[in-house]
Amino acid sequence: MSVQSEVRRLTAPDIRARKGGEPIVALTSYHAHTASLVDKYCDVILVGDSLGMVMHGLETTVPVTLDMMILQGHAVMRGSQRALVVVDMPFGSYEASKEQAFMSAARVMKETGCGAVKLEGGRRLAETVAFLAERGVPVMGHVGLTPQAINTIGSFRAQGRDEKDWGRIEDDAKSVSDAGAFSLVIEAVAEPLGRRITGQVPIPTIGIGASAACDGQILVLEDMLGLSPRVPKFVKRYGDLGPGIEAAISGYAKDVRSRAFPGPDHVYGMRKK
Repeated sequence: MSVQSEVRRLTAPDIRARKGGEPIVALTSYHAHTASLVDKYCDVILVGDSLGMVMHGLETTVPVTLDMMILQGHAVMRGSQRALVVVDMPFGSYEASKEQAFMSAARVMKETGCGAVKLEGGRRLAETVAFLAERGVPVMGHVGLTPQAINTIGSFRAQGRDEKDWGRIEDDAKSVSDAGAFSLVIEAVAEPLGRRITGQVPIPTIGIGASAACDGQILVLEDMLGLSPRVPKFVKRYGDLGPGIEAAISGYAKDVRSRAFPGPDHVYGMRKK
């Protein structure tokens, strides 16, 4: 008689406890089938609002809706078993008030079953982060380059290039940490600043174009697989799947047009007499 051991899904406290320990492996996913692959190797799966650009061809993440995030959060939860699934709160779903943020976050967690949400912003959101954490919503913070603010930032450029700008980003990180976030994404900041923030806050930092000194790293899955037409300079491509997929589609189209596509006789082993 065989005994199957139940797979336990990681939680926000598990990730929080990884500060200064084994590096946290994280990737984005938006589908059940990619989530099942990512789940084998990652501690955290982020259902990022980057799905607006990756899946829907949008220029920014700003138009992404709460319904879009919930739909893909469902898919990722169905495809994964072990990793902590974190769902991005999209632009407009949490900025108006801490009460709005709680209602949006509660809906995300209840409807998807995810283990945490992620909010972009620093000092201005500290009160909101505390409000959510006190009410049972684990929050992952996000400082540095915050893509939802692209219309005020002006471009997806790295932050903290000048040391005189470090103070603001450091204050953002400390504020979110002090408010009760269990981890912190640091995006596109100068390497010395990412290293500095990691040493200052007691929660794990997860870098994306920040520093190898962060407590973990995250990339957009399609970026590192070579499926995105435009990727940030800091992204290392671990695969180049685009040409292979295109070649397969081209081969299929060629077979159909030349009537070489296998039909029922081929599939079921039937032979004409």
